[in-house]
Amino acid sequence: MQLYKKIIITGELELITGLHIGDSKENVDIGGVDSPVVRRKDNNQPYIPGSSIKGKMRSLLDISHGQSDTTKNPQHPIGQLFGSLGINNQEDGRPSRLIVRDAYLMKESAESLGNSEFTDMPYTEVKFENTINRISGKADHPRQFERVPAGAKFNVEFVINVIANQPEDAARLEKQYMDMFYAGIRLLEDDYLGGSGSRGYGQVKFSFQDPINKTAESYING
Repeated sequence: MQLYKKIIITGELELITGLHIGDSKENVDIGGVDSPVVRRKDNNQPYIPGSSIKGKMRSLLDISHGQSDTTKNPQHPIGQLFGSLGINNQEDGRPSRLIVRDAYLMKESAESLGNSEFTDMPYTEVKFENTINRISGKADHPRQFERVPAGAKFNVEFVINVIANQPEDAARLEKQYMDMFYAGIRLLEDDYLGGSGSRGYGQVKFSFQDPINKTAESYING
């Protein structure tokens, strides 16, 4: 097996509706939100974990191909791109060929949200949710969800490693991986990212630059 090429895909992810990707919180502070978003520890800005994007893309692709779990099917194209543990965690598993970076706020969005008078918390908004009692018709169990507001933009980066036995296999796999990747992106745009998608959260839109192709020789020869 040989690395033939790294395909680097960069662009931006724009929130069409508010996004909630939750962080763990052991204690609820007085006056704090019940369900906070995940934030960076260096500057307190919200971000989108690469695992959230990758996991949702894979889940949607599995469903679209009628697969229940390609993490155990290394022969399926989804398992080949996203990685697979193999059958019963045996030696037929394969590592992921797709790398999804954590997505950080673009500079303009960070400045706009950081200076906004309309946010409820630094960079974010708070949305009140409740359930409706089907007997009394009244709202029960009010709770607060923190969201990154609609309109925020994040930098995104994906790396696809083309690893094959022969050059002709590399060309075939490159097309297969790229087709699968963009299918996952389209599915995600027509679904949602994060939590509470059925209640309107997490609609996103991607905009990409032209992919950058780096051959193995370019790394070796500088």
